[in-house]
Amino acid sequence: MSSWRGDPQDFFAAHFRAVEVGSGQAFATGYYEPEIPAAREQRDGYEWPVYALPDNVPQPCAPECGENASLTRAAIENGALDGQGLAIAWARDLVDLYFLQVQGSGILRLPDGDAMRIGYAGNNGYPYTSIGRLMRDRGLLGDGQTTAEGIATWLRDNPDRGREIMQENRRYIFFTEVNGPGPLGSLGQPVTPRGTVAADPDFVPLGAPVFLDLEHDVADGLWIAQDTGSAIRGANRFDTFWGAGDEAYAIASGMASRGQAYVLIPRTAAARLLRAD
Repeated sequence: MSSWRGDPQDFFAAHFRAVEVGSGQAFATGYYEPEIPAAREQRDGYEWPVYALPDNVPQPCAPECGENASLTRAAIENGALDGQGLAIAWARDLVDLYFLQVQGSGILRLPDGDAMRIGYAGNNGYPYTSIGRLMRDRGLLGDGQTTAEGIATWLRDNPDRGREIMQENRRYIFFTEVNGPGPLGSLGQPVTPRGTVAADPDFVPLGAPVFLDLEHDVADGLWIAQDTGSAIRGANRFDTFWGAGDEAYAIASGMASRGQAYVLIPRTAAARLLRAD
């Protein structure tokens, strides 16, 4: 098809058809690109290593193997990777580093003011555990504290117990330094603020346009499925990307919205599906 020079809405109306996957009842959260203080070398005040992916990551073993038999978060934070030359930077704050790992990419603000962008390189093989859910179920978070900011505040106010809770999420993320305008998505291309959505590729093909109509009107509109996530599972589960900065953080951390989702597929593919039915 030749390049389209007209109105984008006319393009999608002419060549695509909106379909619902299952009921179309969607649940969407938000993610962002955090920026945290860090240094390239270990120095006073910068003590938490940001690790590259080891060559051979041990797979999780049975519970009888013991807590440190494989690379759990606790094992890594207690020194399992010390002395292997894997640290690409050193963070100033463990809570900051934890939330950067949850997001899967971010910007390290170096002491001289320069920025170092890092992206997802792999993980230690353990499933993700939401500490926010754990804390809420245990009655540790009051009204208004269930946002990322509220959770981070509690973790810093209770450092010893907070570290134990963070280690209950045994999943650990490894990083690589990246260059370019933004973090890389699952298609190997930079994701776009307010344009990229993470989805489950078992239900939404990567690259497909997705129209969201949510309770949070700020997320209403057309998104492109360019990313995936370990917690983004199911036919109508989405994670909207908001970029970097304070506004992106505020929107993403408060985004937990229900509504309707429509996946846009080429009209020719829709016609084939109808014939198959």
